[in-house]
Amino acid sequence: MEKIKKTEKRYSSMAMITSLILGTVLIFTNFKSEGKGLILGAIFSCINFVLIGEALPSIINKKKRKRFFFSLSSRALRYLILSFPLILGVKYKRFDFCFVVIGIFSVQLLLVAEKILKKDKNTAI
Repeated sequence: MEKIKKTEKRYSSMAMITSLILGTVLIFTNFKSEGKGLILGAIFSCINFVLIGEALPSIINKKKRKRFFFSLSSRALRYLILSFPLILGVKYKRFDFCFVVIGIFSVQLLLVAEKILKKDKNTAI
């Protein structure tokens, strides 16, 4: 459980810091909607990543039948949460939709980028 919390904190922090820096640069270079969209998507990406980590031990400890329904409801809740920034990106011009999507994938992009940059010989992509 402690390892999951450390992983959540590490990647969520990296994603938020990176998105805040890039979003601020975009805002100051007169790409306001793009910067706001990136930051909005990253916030919800971090929330999603933390919810995955919180649900994982609960899913593992349940019986097979309950595990299926708990997993399904957990996934549905996370998709519902991820729909909010997408709706805001479509509905309001102050958030660029493409950058909201990039922000939503910020944690996953960091995971892949770290894996590629490390080029660890013991693990395969």
